[in-house]
Amino acid sequence: MQAEGWPGRVALVAACLALAGWASGSLPRRVESAPVTLLLSANTAELPADGFSTTHLTLRTVPGGRVPRETIIEVREGARRARLQSVTKDGSAWVAILRAGVLPGLVEVEARAPGLPAQAGVVPVRLRLETRPIASDRFGDGTPDFLRLDPADGEAFRRWFTFMAEAQHFRPPGELPVEINDCAALLRFAYREALREHTSEWASALGLDGLPPGAPVSKYAYPYTPLGASLFRVEPGRFRAEDVSGRAFAQFADAETLRKLNTHFVSRDLRDALPGDLLFFRQLEQGLPYHTMIYLGRSQFEESGDEFIIYHTGPLDGGKGEIRRPSVAELMRHPSPRWRPQAGNPNFLGVYRWNILREAD
Repeated sequence: MQAEGWPGRVALVAACLALAGWASGSLPRRVESAPVTLLLSANTAELPADGFSTTHLTLRTVPGGRVPRETIIEVREGARRARLQSVTKDGSAWVAILRAGVLPGLVEVEARAPGLPAQAGVVPVRLRLETRPIASDRFGDGTPDFLRLDPADGEAFRRWFTFMAEAQHFRPPGELPVEINDCAALLRFAYREALREHTSEWASALGLDGLPPGAPVSKYAYPYTPLGASLFRVEPGRFRAEDVSGRAFAQFADAETLRKLNTHFVSRDLRDALPGDLLFFRQLEQGLPYHTMIYLGRSQFEESGDEFIIYHTGPLDGGKGEIRRPSVAELMRHPSPRWRPQAGNPNFLGVYRWNILREAD
């Protein structure tokens, strides 16, 4: 229900507690026996499911009184739709910051004060909010804004994406994931795994002995977005709300589709590349003309001053092909000039960057 005089403010009265003597034994008898109500309120009843927006939750006693010394505030329903960033004591109240996720729907927050005496008859207080779907695409490139990452998450994604790609280089060929059979498959695998929740079970399933330092992407985790498992844009056009349930996104995309619909051009100068950026080539004399490589930068597995490129050759000489990791210097001296990432090479299309990392100019 909405408190009178506070437009847009949601308040929920959870329980009336007879708190005789819980706060202080020195209080007058008439105050100690007065009924006290826990009140949990929010600045707004609705948040856009954009992964960034927040609201303040406030837990206090009415009519006044001391705030409980021990308080638990947690998301009881819809934990993937919103999460608590912080819970702090502020004078006579507890204040929590709730951050929206990217999944729309119901969020229920519960607060309780386990430190109150048992005779107070404590009942948890609950508050319901909604996260509403968004369909914005501020760059018009077909990628929804709810997938785009801020700079901190962008750095986390780059670190995990390059780690996952490079890790495959050090695996015995027989232990390579079956899905990695060409250059685009290596990108799809590393992209998806970079966005997962990186639990010990996940690491064990992939046979990883160690993990890179630093936090994971915090905005969302694959596949918990409105698009589910369909990570890659496969049809042209701006993002629209109906794309969530349509055929504009899929789990599979070839190298040309990744370049055209999931990345954007940065430069034809390799010196402008950042770790996790992609190099695209077009070799018209090949059956599959588009080829892509990942710019790693410095290795996360070896102490070396070199910068590296990594790619899968695709089927080679009648075999499955292999993952190669030349240094930038070695690739610049490739025996075939058509594979050199140089501005003067007409087969080199340039450096590209994932759309989820796109920033305003």
